[in-house]
Amino acid sequence: MHDFILKMSFRLKIFSALLAMAVVVAIAMGAALRFSFTHDFLGYLNQQALQRMEDLTPSLEQAYHDNGNWNFIKNNPKQWHAVMRQILIDDGTPSDGTPPGSVKRSPPISDLTGAHLRISLLDADRHYVVGYQNASSDAILRPLMGHNKIIGWMALTPFESVITAVDLRFQQTQKAAQLIIGLLSILGAGFVAARISSVLLSPLTRLARATHQLAGGDYTTRVGLTSHDEIGRLAQDFNQLAHTLERNERMRRDFMADVSHELRTPLGILNGQLEAIEDGLLKPDGDALQSLQAEVHKMSKLVDDLYDLSLADVGALTYRKVDVDLQKIMQTCLNNYEDIYAKNVLKLVVDRPDYAMSVYADAGRLEQLFNNIFENTLRYTSSNGRLQVTLARQQESWLLQFDDSAPGVDEAAMPRLFERFFRAEASRNRATGGAGLGLAICERIVEAHHGSISASASPLGGLRLTISLPKIVTRDYS
Repeated sequence: MHDFILKMSFRLKIFSALLAMAVVVAIAMGAALRFSFTHDFLGYLNQQALQRMEDLTPSLEQAYHDNGNWNFIKNNPKQWHAVMRQILIDDGTPSDGTPPGSVKRSPPISDLTGAHLRISLLDADRHYVVGYQNASSDAILRPLMGHNKIIGWMALTPFESVITAVDLRFQQTQKAAQLIIGLLSILGAGFVAARISSVLLSPLTRLARATHQLAGGDYTTRVGLTSHDEIGRLAQDFNQLAHTLERNERMRRDFMADVSHELRTPLGILNGQLEAIEDGLLKPDGDALQSLQAEVHKMSKLVDDLYDLSLADVGALTYRKVDVDLQKIMQTCLNNYEDIYAKNVLKLVVDRPDYAMSVYADAGRLEQLFNNIFENTLRYTSSNGRLQVTLARQQESWLLQFDDSAPGVDEAAMPRLFERFFRAEASRNRATGGAGLGLAICERIVEAHHGSISASASPLGGLRLTISLPKIVTRDYS
């Protein structure tokens, strides 16, 4: 049975659960109605009859006292019913047994329920006198007292014991009607359960179909949002997952294309120059060797950057953090690039305070961060331009701003500047652009130092890079 349930479709499971619940509710309601009718309603009728019997006890005891025995009423149903229905009695008693001056009124509720028809009068020895002739063994007895002795008994036969054949047929008819109503209710519940299961599982079916398509490599698959409940949020998360996978797949393909392109160009130059030297078309002098060395340096730089990024992605890029001074690290980098900037007719301006800027950081990685920014400005800033470096203090961090002059970066390209292999220029001109990894590495280094980096338009007409590094960082020596 357990294996069968596991093999059932989810739609069938939902339908079976809803139908079973409806059947249980229908059975429970039928049983409750049956129990209520048998115990509550019939019990109510019997209780009313008992109350009627208690009300008649004084009248019967007085009648016995007036007549001295039960002969006046024995086998006299007319007289018995007159006593049973007695409401108001005058002082005199007529010969026919009807109290003179009595006001004829409707019988009490207990009489309308047939209570007077189920009461029997017995003498002191419990022999039948008058009333209901077939008193059952389960009849309820109440003694009649006179002069401190029992002068008779009143016996009330329960309602359940006086049911006739007609009543039994009525009960059977009612049971059949209840059964038909129950079956129709179950059929209706089954139809409603089928509709509910279809409505509930329709979005899950679409989601499952889209998941199969996504697993097959179709990352453009999306699920339409039709609700704002848990299933709607699941569909929204699925669409976000599909978008992320599509973006990652596109980045993977672009990554492979970019890497192959960046490696193919220097390899092609190296291969061409080596073939020229081999054929005697190019002399292996200092210029040729310098050109070959430059291409090897570009490939080595690309491989090193890719390696650093791969380590940063898995959190394995090593950092040896100690207390260092940002001023000294910045000055070292400035010393390395002053002559290069001057050679490319670029002005390098630094605005910094005259106090130490202590941080807990890896000095080598910070030099790599600043060198990448200087290299980026060197490649993309036009001649006769400038780079403005500003160092300042904030409340709990150090602020570093790098503003270069024209050309600027399109506003649409700003959010993508830190993506690997992304370059603001559309062409792949190696004379001005690099591999597009420098700013991606900068972002990883800044994040590893619990800082932030952002890009915006510079007031000088170019690009502004803003870096914030915390003054105090919780040191992790693990």
